[in-house]
Amino acid sequence: MNAVDDKTVVREYFNATGFDRWRRIYGTEEVNKVQLDIRKGHQQTVDRVLAWLQADGNLQGLSICDAGCGVGSLSIPLGQAGAMVYGSDISEKMVAEAYQRAKALFGPSNTISFAAQDLESLSGRYHTVICLDVLIHYPQDKAGEMIGHLCSLAQDRVILSFAPKTVALSALKKVGELFPGPSKTTRAYQHREADIIAILAKNGFAIARQEMTSTRFYYSRLLEAIRR
Repeated sequence: MNAVDDKTVVREYFNATGFDRWRRIYGTEEVNKVQLDIRKGHQQTVDRVLAWLQADGNLQGLSICDAGCGVGSLSIPLGQAGAMVYGSDISEKMVAEAYQRAKALFGPSNTISFAAQDLESLSGRYHTVICLDVLIHYPQDKAGEMIGHLCSLAQDRVILSFAPKTVALSALKKVGELFPGPSKTTRAYQHREADIIAILAKNGFAIARQEMTSTRFYYSRLLEAIRR
C-alpha cells in the first residue's frame, strides 16, 4: 500500500465503520474495555494540551488550527476558552459530528469553524497549529512532508502527538493492534521521537514542552515546539 492509498483508506474508514467506532470512543456512551482505555488515554493527551495553553494565559482570541480535529474533542474546549479555532479533518462525517457538538454548546454563532480537508491542503496562518494522534496514519517518508507543511502554517508554535517507536512497544504489539476491535482497516505507523524532533528542527522549531501518555492500549508522545 502506498501513501496515497493510505490516505484514501483512512478517509473511507472514518466515513464508514471507523466513524461509528471512534465517535463512540470520543463520546460518553458505553464502550468496551479496550475502547474505554483508549478514550481515557486520548482525553489525557487533550487535557495536557489544554493545560499547557491555559498556563500561558493568552488563549482568549488566540488563532489555533486543530489539524485532524475528529469530532472536536480539542477544538470545542479551546473554543470554550475563547480561542479562534479552525478545525479540519479528512472525514466529512467527523467534521459534521464536530460541528453538531459545537452547535449544541454554542449555538450557530461561535469562535470555531470546521472544514473537511486533508492536512496537505490546509492553508492560512495561525499562532498555534495542533495535530493530535494523526501521525499514526503517515509512514515516515510522508511524515516529514506533512510536519513541514504544518510548520509553515504556524507563526509561533506546533503541538504534535504520535505513537512512539521504541523497542519495548514494538515488541509488545504489532502496529495494527493499536486500533481497537476486530476490524483493523487502516495501517498504524509508529515514529521515533528523534526523527520527529529532527524534522521540527529542520523547519525552525525547538522543543519547549513534552509529555508521554501511556495506558494499556494507548501510547502517545506529545511535543510542543516553538519557532526559533
